[in-house]
Amino acid sequence: MKTVCGIDLGTQSCKVVLYDYEAKKIAASSQAAIELIAENDGTREQKAQWYEEALKSCFAALPEDSRKTIAAIGVSGQQHGFVPLDEKGKPLYNVKLWCDTSTAAECEEITKAAGGENQIIARAGLPMRPGYTAPKVMWLKNHKPEAFKALRHILLPHDYVNFLLTGTCTAEYGDASGTALFDIRKREWSVFIAGLIDKTVIDCLPKLIKSEESAGTVSAEAAAAFGIPAGIPVASGGGDNMMGAVGTGTVKDGFLTMSLGTSGTLYGYSDAPVIDPSGDLAAFCSSTGGWLPLLCTMNCTVATEEFRGLFGMDVKAFDDVAAKAPVGAEGIVLLPFFNGERTPNLPNGRASVNGITAANFKKENIARAALESAIFGMRIGMEGFNKLGFKAKEIRLIGGGAKSPLWQNIAANVCKLPVRVPSGGEAAAMGGAIQALWCLAHNGLSGISKAIGDLCDEHVVTEGALIEPENVAVVAYDTAYSVYSGYLGALSPLYK
Repeated sequence: MKTVCGIDLGTQSCKVVLYDYEAKKIAASSQAAIELIAENDGTREQKAQWYEEALKSCFAALPEDSRKTIAAIGVSGQQHGFVPLDEKGKPLYNVKLWCDTSTAAECEEITKAAGGENQIIARAGLPMRPGYTAPKVMWLKNHKPEAFKALRHILLPHDYVNFLLTGTCTAEYGDASGTALFDIRKREWSVFIAGLIDKTVIDCLPKLIKSEESAGTVSAEAAAAFGIPAGIPVASGGGDNMMGAVGTGTVKDGFLTMSLGTSGTLYGYSDAPVIDPSGDLAAFCSSTGGWLPLLCTMNCTVATEEFRGLFGMDVKAFDDVAAKAPVGAEGIVLLPFFNGERTPNLPNGRASVNGITAANFKKENIARAALESAIFGMRIGMEGFNKLGFKAKEIRLIGGGAKSPLWQNIAANVCKLPVRVPSGGEAAAMGGAIQALWCLAHNGLSGISKAIGDLCDEHVVTEGALIEPENVAVVAYDTAYSVYSGYLGALSPLYK
C-alpha cells in the first residue's frame, strides 16, 4: 500500500487521513479536538502548542504500519490565523483566529493610514476586515509591544504545521492571499500594506512558494515526535477553503463549493483575478495556480448549535422540528451574529430573533429560521458572483451542515442552483492529500499527472445526491430573503 497524508487543522478539531492513491480509497483516518478561548470583546484564540498536541494525538491513533506507508504530506489549515514566532520559532502569544473580531479598531487604523478602503482594495484586492491577518499583527503591536518587538516570523496555522514538520518557514499564494498583506494580482507580499503596520513586518513574512512545490521534508525531530517517516516531502499546503476546492474538484470554472461549518463559505475557481468593489467577495488566490473568489460568513452552523443546546435536541431532532415549519418560518427571522460578522461587515454584531408574534412563536419556526439564516448569508455571496458575471452551473455542498437534507434543500432553493453533495467527505483533508500527490509528481514520481485538474478528476468523488431547486420554493424564499434583508438593513446601524 502507498499513501499520501492529508492534514486538516480546523477551528474545532484536527483531522488526518491516509489516502491509498493506487486503490483510490481512504486507508485510515483520525481526529482530535482543539479547545477555543472566547471572550466577550470578540477575542477568539488558541494556543500553538494545542496544534502540536492534536497532531501527535491524531498520528498516534493511526496504525503504525499505515504510518510507514506515507510518501508525502499536504496540510490544510483554518485561514487568517496569526501565529507569531520569535527568532527560535517559539510562539510569542496565542493564535488569533479567523473568527476573532477584537481587531476592528486596527482595521480602521490601517485603512485610514492607507488613504481609505478603496486604496486597500486597489493594493491588496480586498478590504481590511477583522477576520484577516494584517489587523491581528497591528493588534499585537498595539496591545503586546514586547511580543511584537521579538516578532521574527508571521505564520498562518497551516504554515505553522508545515514548520512543525519541516523546520522551515514558507507560505503559498492561496492562504497568503487571505492575510490582507498580499497583492493578489502580482502574487507577492505587499510592501505597502506591511509598511502601514510597521517597517519590520515585511521581513517577518515567510518565503512564498508555488502550490505544487514542497515546503521541505519531514525532519528527524518531527519524525520522532509524530511517528512518521523522515525525509518525505511536505507539500506547500493551503487554507482550508483552498484545499476544500481541491477536494471537491473546484479547480475549473463552472462550479461553486459551499461549506457549511462553524463559518460558511462560498467560492469558485477563476483563471483571472475577480475583484469585488463592494468587498463582499474576497479576491483570494487558489492553491492550484488560479484565483478563488470567496464569500465568508463567521456564523453558519453556530446558530443551529446554540439553539440545539438551548432546546436540548440532537441534530436529527432539530432538523425534524424545523421541517414542520413552512418556508420563511411564518415571519420569524434570525440574524445569527453570535460571533460578530465579516459579511456583512459587522464585527460588533449581535444575534437576534425578529418578527415574533403570539401566533408564530414556536420551536419549529425558530429552528427553521436558524437553518435559513445560514443560507441567507450565503446568498449575499451568490448575488456577488452573479453581479461579477461568474456563471455557475452547480453548487458542491460540504461541511457538517451538508449532511442535513433540509439544509441541502434550502441551499438549492435560496441560491437557485442544483446542489450536489459529494459522497467522499473530509474535503479539506482530501484536498491536502491530493496536493501531496501533486507535489510527488513534481518531485519525479512517475505515473502521476502533473496537472492538478487531472488529479482531481481521477481522485475526487463528485458523485452524490443532486438536489434541484423547486419553482414554488424558489419564489417563497425570494420573499423570505427580502424580509431577512429588511431586518438586516434596519438593525445593522446598531452594530457599526
